Amino acid sequence: MSRIAHTDHPIKAPLGEDSVRRLLEHGLPRGDERVLDLGCGGGEWLLRALATRPRLRADGVDVSQEALAQARAAARDLGVHDRLVLHDQEAATFTSSHPYDLVLSVGATQAFGGLPPTLAAARKHLAPGGRVLIGDGFWTGDPTPEAIEMLGDLADLSTTLDRVVADGWTPVHGHISTRQELDDYEWACWGSLASWALDHQSDPDSAQALRVATTNRSDWLRVYRDIWGFVCLVLRETPA
Repeated sequence: MSRIAHTDHPIKAPLGEDSVRRLLEHGLPRGDERVLDLGCGGGEWLLRALATRPRLRADGVDVSQEALAQARAAARDLGVHDRLVLHDQEAATFTSSHPYDLVLSVGATQAFGGLPPTLAAARKHLAPGGRVLIGDGFWTGDPTPEAIEMLGDLADLSTTLDRVVADGWTPVHGHISTRQELDDYEWACWGSLASWALDHQSDPDSAQALRVATTNRSDWLRVYRDIWGFVCLVLRETPA
């Protein structure tokens, strides 16, 4: 269902293509970096980076075999498969014999148990002078217990940044998703899933897909649309 939901919005976060491009530009200033994406999904960030930087090398880690197969196929189509290595395992347990100039984890902090442990995992893989590109949600208003249960125990934006800085990181670039990016993402996801269900009514999963689309659209509008935001940060380690 996740693959179908992201048919019209392949970046699995509320970000437009221009925002993704600018974040990668700040995360990859040279163009010959070694990149790691912890929770890469279908490899959308890595594929965009590889396609525009012929000297780049990348690794992606994810537990979804279907998403990794999608990434492999897309890499072959783009002609970048020889510079991409994909790992079928938990991102939190991934190890490597070499460090990375950029470690990515956008919209995948739940795999580590939140933002601080995600940053701790990224730090273990980071080369000296390297950068981290991380994306996570934050509250823009007072969350209800239902919203916290649905999206996690987040903080507001200023508190989120304070915690990042206190953990030894210096933000060198950032992007706060706009209202249009946030709304475009939700409409695309649940609209794509609902359209698939209506177009495949004989499929045994059709009714469930329509229920999921309807429920998630309602949750977004009713529970968290007006109190949830998304921020991406490019970080460097603060000198001791």
